[in-house]
Amino acid sequence: MYVSARSDYAVRAMLAIADSDRKDTRELVKAATLATTQDIPLSFLQGILLDLRRAGLLHSHRGVEGGYALARPADEITVGDVLRAVSGSLTMVRGLPADAADYHGVAAGLTDVWLAVHEAIEEVVDTATLSDLLAKSRQATV
Repeated sequence: MYVSARSDYAVRAMLAIADSDRKDTRELVKAATLATTQDIPLSFLQGILLDLRRAGLLHSHRGVEGGYALARPADEITVGDVLRAVSGSLTMVRGLPADAADYHGVAAGLTDVWLAVHEAIEEVVDTATLSDLLAKSRQATV
């Protein structure tokens, strides 16, 4: 699995929004604020936020008081959800999803290896929620 800058930025942005969502004020988070606090180029971040909104992970509100909020509670959004929203398949083999890899002859067993790698990655990213990561970050700062 290769974690692209886009995937890394998406998870970081979602964590920042989730952290803001937990606070009593429940203010919407502006893209410019996310870009500054997470050190993400704003133009790149706007495309990421659009993908996250289209995937149903974020709500956006326009206007002066607008911004972004989680569409579901942070304990219901996994890292896997975020990664799939911005990158598609979690595991790629020569640019195709792992389950599309097809081998013949001596390499026929390789398909099983790539599928096992894919399942192991899913096990990790689909069990780690935004809430889990925020709790760990709090423990690290205490």
